[in-house]
Amino acid sequence: MKMILITALGVGGATVFGALIGFLFKKLSHRFSDIILSFAAGVMLSAAVLGLIIPSLEYGGKYGIMVTIAGIFAGALCLNLIDKLVPHLHKLMGGEEEMHHNANLNKVLLFVLAIAIHNLPEGIAAGVGFGSGNTSQALMIAGGIALQNIPEGMVIIAPMIAAGVSPSKTFVCAMMTGLVEVLGTFVGYFAVSLSSAILPFALAFAGGTMIYVVSDEMIPETHAHGSERGATYALLAGFCVMLVSDVFLG
Repeated sequence: MKMILITALGVGGATVFGALIGFLFKKLSHRFSDIILSFAAGVMLSAAVLGLIIPSLEYGGKYGIMVTIAGIFAGALCLNLIDKLVPHLHKLMGGEEEMHHNANLNKVLLFVLAIAIHNLPEGIAAGVGFGSGNTSQALMIAGGIALQNIPEGMVIIAPMIAAGVSPSKTFVCAMMTGLVEVLGTFVGYFAVSLSSAILPFALAFAGGTMIYVVSDEMIPETHAHGSERGATYALLAGFCVMLVSDVFLG
């Protein structure tokens, strides 16, 4: 339990760490942030496949392939539904200048809410990894999510400051989005611990949510500023780093 608590705080704290960087460097170049986000996307993609989907097949038994496929699509559909209910992150993040001109506090709060809601399934994914009993795989998953949270925390800062929100309130909002992932980590862990029968589906579900985030959120963002080639190689590097980690730690 101590390891889970430390990991949960690390996953959520990565968003706060990213927010602190955002305060220090409000005008980071898109190229730099795209490379970081792309590397994180590769890490998350590798963690989803190696740490969640393949173990789901292994635990699934006779009907493992069907359970795994169902879980992957259920995870993706869950985030797709969230995207329909909550404005898409890119529409909010891309509207920084509009937020600056309108100084619309409601839109700022909606921006923070969207990030918080999207963070919950990521926290659940980290918790499900621990529920499987494979600590090294769980740490790999949590590491990938935490790495992705750093640039995410960075992008929260500028739009809120531009909209006139005080630095202290901006930091509190960033911290709250991180706490959502801490909560999600424990939800995922206890859900799997209470019923091992749902483990194969839960692993695949978590993997599906992570792949959805990579494809729908991270890759489009990293390809929006003319640095596609560098972003692609950064993604491959992130994937291979986690692949090497899995071979030597798994």
